[in-house]
Amino acid sequence: MQCSDFLCPSVDNSSVQRRFLGLASCSIRDLLRSKQPHSCLSLRAMDGASDAGEVRASRLQMEDERFEGPEHKCPALCDSLHGCVHDRENSPAMRAVLCAQVCKLYRFQTEDQRWLLVREQLSETPLSFSLPKRLLSILIHEHSSRVQDVKELSDLPLHWDGLRRDVLGHCNHLISCYQETLAELHQLSALACFKSSSSRSDRHLQFAPTNLHSQRMEVTSPDSPGVWYEIITFGAPADHHQSFKHGGLKRLLSKHAPHSHSSASFSRAECSRARALLSSMAQLQPLVFGLAEELLSVSLEQKATSLQRVLDSLTQQTELFIEELQDELVKRALLAAHSRFPASVHNHSNGSVCDATAAAQEQQPSPHDYGEEEWDRTWTNVGKILSCIIAMVKRLQERENRPQALMASEQQEAPGETGSEQQEAHGETGSEQQEAPGETGSQGAVSPCFSTCASSWQEQLLPLVVTLRDCVREAVDQARAAMTFVVLQAAVGLTVGQGPAHVVQRRHAVFSQALSAVVCGFVLKLHGSLEDRDFLQQLHSVGVLAQFESLLSTSGDELGMLEDMEVGVADLSEVTFSITEAKTEEAGDLLPTLSGTWGSLVVNVPVPPEDFVSLPQELKGSLIRLHPVHFNIGINQQQSLAERFGDSSLQERVNQENYERLKTYCTALRHRLPALPGIQALPDLLLSLDRTVDSRKRKNVEVLWLAALVCRTVNGVRLTSCKSAKDRTAMSVTLEQCVILRERHALGRQHFTSALDCMRRSRLSWGHMLGCYSPSGVAVSGFDTEERPSDLHSLWIPQCLAPKAPRRHLYPVAFLLVTSHLLVLWLILSLVILLAKYQ
Repeated sequence: MQCSDFLCPSVDNSSVQRRFLGLASCSIRDLLRSKQPHSCLSLRAMDGASDAGEVRASRLQMEDERFEGPEHKCPALCDSLHGCVHDRENSPAMRAVLCAQVCKLYRFQTEDQRWLLVREQLSETPLSFSLPKRLLSILIHEHSSRVQDVKELSDLPLHWDGLRRDVLGHCNHLISCYQETLAELHQLSALACFKSSSSRSDRHLQFAPTNLHSQRMEVTSPDSPGVWYEIITFGAPADHHQSFKHGGLKRLLSKHAPHSHSSASFSRAECSRARALLSSMAQLQPLVFGLAEELLSVSLEQKATSLQRVLDSLTQQTELFIEELQDELVKRALLAAHSRFPASVHNHSNGSVCDATAAAQEQQPSPHDYGEEEWDRTWTNVGKILSCIIAMVKRLQERENRPQALMASEQQEAPGETGSEQQEAHGETGSEQQEAPGETGSQGAVSPCFSTCASSWQEQLLPLVVTLRDCVREAVDQARAAMTFVVLQAAVGLTVGQGPAHVVQRRHAVFSQALSAVVCGFVLKLHGSLEDRDFLQQLHSVGVLAQFESLLSTSGDELGMLEDMEVGVADLSEVTFSITEAKTEEAGDLLPTLSGTWGSLVVNVPVPPEDFVSLPQELKGSLIRLHPVHFNIGINQQQSLAERFGDSSLQERVNQENYERLKTYCTALRHRLPALPGIQALPDLLLSLDRTVDSRKRKNVEVLWLAALVCRTVNGVRLTSCKSAKDRTAMSVTLEQCVILRERHALGRQHFTSALDCMRRSRLSWGHMLGCYSPSGVAVSGFDTEERPSDLHSLWIPQCLAPKAPRRHLYPVAFLLVTSHLLVLWLILSLVILLAKYQ
């Protein structure tokens, strides 16, 4: 790693214009391993061609020399840092998912007067735009396929056709919007990997997360190698483009709940099976009909071998046809279709009503009385009539082989046996056989094939073949109507049933933002734990935990953001990860990709070939489940108003429900991996978290601390967010980092506050540098950049998260005008502040 310093003359007058003299670079490893306390570096001019002088750099004294010499401890610490930086941070996998890195080094003293070297790294990620683009492509392809499937249903009855038009309009609208958004994203620079908070309302950026950063901290001490702690920070996943005038996703989905229950419930797998059955019947019906015609043609030759060959083919195809009809999906779909559309189930799939006489229609069972036995009787008739044909062919073959003298006596016995079988088949078909009296009316009597007079083979097989065709046609019509119903209702459930198009688009956008953040966290966690066998076994056994921490209030627009985030995080539970082998070590081949459909997305995470070979065999190609949990505690002044005069029930419900999900995951982890390090402490942590959630304490940030502690104990992914991932997020992250240093690395308690101040000042400078804040010297949030964070007893923010004292005192006027006493108090306080300011 190279350290570069731009040097300029120090001046006391801030109005004097500064200019760069030059730059000097050096290796941190060489600087710390040097035996000399100082190193002279050549100062180069900005053009890089001429020298501008020399600069002296001094190495840090990492240990008190009275304990051990610096020549022993400093090189050890340097080697650890240098190896980590060059071997891990510069690996192709890390360079692929992180970009625009900004680093800062700190030195903090421990309780035993030793030193910690802390390295903070703030990074952007190209996943901010690459994953949204892939998700948009998948959604466009999925809706286009659904449009094609619905269009292939041919002509439908009027009420069914109305549903199809609704599906087509819904899908076409989303396809148009997503194609336009995807085109806008493709026009962005290839180097774009960051969406600032000022662009969160842009329509073409609504799928990209706001201020998505990876905030990583490496802690190195002389006695231990570097330990990494990652936190993903991003603006709360919400659709700012559509705003929150009518609430967030949770409220909007509850308003349109009747749409989701108006259609029969059929899964994607059942819809795929229905399409397969439609395709199979479209192939088998012509085959059965063709073989039946061929059987009649061959019967004219009166050759037993040829007749048997055709009969074997007909039997094979008909049995395959019957096997397809026995699918339970057909029966369930017919029952559902009769309950919803009684009048249309007796129609052909092309919309034309089956020909039937008035007498036959009177004998048809009432649609409301349709039961499972009706469909069982339909496909059973096909098998029975096939048995009649097989029996007839067998008798014709035997007749050909017997002497002519026995022919007459056999013809007298035939009507009694075969006629009874045929009569049984006709009796089973019941009213179905009476629908076409012109064709099958003569079959109620004794068939000509069993008459005592001699006749040709074709004349004896013809009535049975005609009956077979009628039974097959009837079964196909009913099965086709049932499968059409499945495909149509599944399309309705996945489109119109999810709500209006703008609600579905909002849900996809919120999900895209949450997905980009959690994938970034998982990739970093995976690459940092490829050598941890316990973690890899945990991925295979129970999956990975993703803990979302939000600091949103439950009033105003942030209430809508919280409703958006609740649904977006819950949708992540259908996401799975798959570790794959990268083709090359190019950055493009190491970026995660998406596959599958909405509701069953798979994130393919490629790793370099040498790392993939070392993975456990059971993890290769297997799906890793994602278990997202979400905890929210509002900490600003809007939350104070909401808790005193508003409603914070949403926050309480979210925390309680996600505690149950977290408890379920931890219970499964304890059962499957009881020897996992630190797992024995989970029951006590969960008990404390349960009590804290139930306490209903105002601004109880202990909920967030305990949830974060449980997450790190089970090797989970940590994600923190607020409205824009700036002020409140920075306060939370810096506090968590300092608590980690104190609890796990013995940071001196007397140095805790100074370390917290140092990290928070660096966050402000990073914000200006990365465009998170306004370029002026005043922070957008109103936090002063010069004063120390001494005002820890703020009325609005909890003591542990309190930032620097606010420069501007903006009171909620609407709240203060409630009573005349508060108005007078407001005037007095404003006057005092103004007098103090201008003195």
